[in-house]
Amino acid sequence: MQLEIKQHHYTPEEYLELEEKAEFRNEYRDGEIIPMTGGTTNHNKISGNLYAYLKFALRGQDYEIYISDVRLWIPRYRQYTYPDVMVIAGEPVYTGTNTTTVMNPCLITEVLSKSTKNYDQGDKFAYYRSIPEFKEYILIDQYNYHVMQYVKTAEGQWLFTETETQSASLSIQTLNVEIALSDIYERVNFADNNEES
Repeated sequence: MQLEIKQHHYTPEEYLELEEKAEFRNEYRDGEIIPMTGGTTNHNKISGNLYAYLKFALRGQDYEIYISDVRLWIPRYRQYTYPDVMVIAGEPVYTGTNTTTVMNPCLITEVLSKSTKNYDQGDKFAYYRSIPEFKEYILIDQYNYHVMQYVKTAEGQWLFTETETQSASLSIQTLNVEIALSDIYERVNFADNNEES
């Protein structure tokens, strides 16, 4: 049973209280509670592949890697969200009294779906850019080989790179890690994309 969300303005505290009891995850957007759509198997495989690769590649280094169950708080825009993959350099900065919500990722990855891709590339990216530690944003298309990457320069500009072939590699600048698109998309079957996320 999904939690029924009444239409009114919620405080962050009310959202967190409701989220503790909810069977499904919801995002919080400055007073509004937005139910998250269900993920496809391809979405799950891509997130899992990237997480596993980074976990192995960064072994022994001072990074924390989180997958979609860890919440992110963006205070400037009063947003709670669940990025697909987040990397934190050093120790996580938590908000509140527990360890469920962080505030300081240096890298965020979102796997795009038909229902969220415009939001992920637009407003959500603007919200993420308000995080001082945030330096790299990677958007992965689940419907074909297509990765978009934004990297923040020392001058504060965002450089955009696009990769669209199976034989290409993605160079993750913030972490000094390179991953082949074939590894990101391992066991992803594009023919299964009739499922909606």
